[in-house]
Amino acid sequence: MSPQTGGMARAVAVENAEGAGPFVILCDHASNFFPPPYDESLGVSEADKSAHIAWDPGALGVAKGLAEQLDAPLVYTTISRLVIDCNREENRTDLIPSLSETTQIAGNCDLSQDEKNFRLNLVHRPFHNAIDKVLDQRKEQGVPSAVVSIHSFTPVFKGNSRPWEIGLIYDNDRRLADPVLAGLKERGDLTVGDNEPYAPSDGVYYTIRRHGEDRNLPCLMIEIRNDEVKTAEEEARWTELLAPILTRAAQSGSANAGGGADA
Repeated sequence: MSPQTGGMARAVAVENAEGAGPFVILCDHASNFFPPPYDESLGVSEADKSAHIAWDPGALGVAKGLAEQLDAPLVYTTISRLVIDCNREENRTDLIPSLSETTQIAGNCDLSQDEKNFRLNLVHRPFHNAIDKVLDQRKEQGVPSAVVSIHSFTPVFKGNSRPWEIGLIYDNDRRLADPVLAGLKERGDLTVGDNEPYAPSDGVYYTIRRHGEDRNLPCLMIEIRNDEVKTAEEEARWTELLAPILTRAAQSGSANAGGGADA
């Protein structure tokens, strides 16, 4: 059984679409909302629904703060990634995870192709289409765009502690990664992950690759450890920390190379 059309309207949100700043901010795993019937049919507990397997706690608060401070469009999902993961290719086996970390997701096992297509059309495709629309509009207007996605990660993953308060994930395009890494390390009070706790080789780079690297736009994926963004005050602290570093990165000669057009 699949949700009715009313659930589709809640799947993706776009804020400040006309923002004139140099960034477009994305948040793939912003929400732990489960529309009917997925609130019951996936077989996950209430504790699971609030845990990291269902979303990236704190990520949306930071993304909203950055969008406001940087006058950036913000595109984010409003349905849990356990329904479908928008940061995965459509043919990935973990697009609709039946196992997340160590938790079995019974309602995601042995899905029909019709159900997979329904979920793709419910969240995944609308999310990426919304990003394309924002970026295409900015290109037409000659507005330079750098693409940044905001995530959070769990402090302990499968029993392994993670020392980084923040990690930067990037692949071939280093136009944002290099100046942002330098800016964070200059502070001297952070353990900064350089393609940690994830790297593109882990299969977590789809959104940034599609909308950043494939368009030849400066791009970066930012991961904040979620015990650092437990409250609105902590989200605001990270916003205040990152906004000027990103601004300086956008003003650097390398980051400006994206211009208003894409390849």
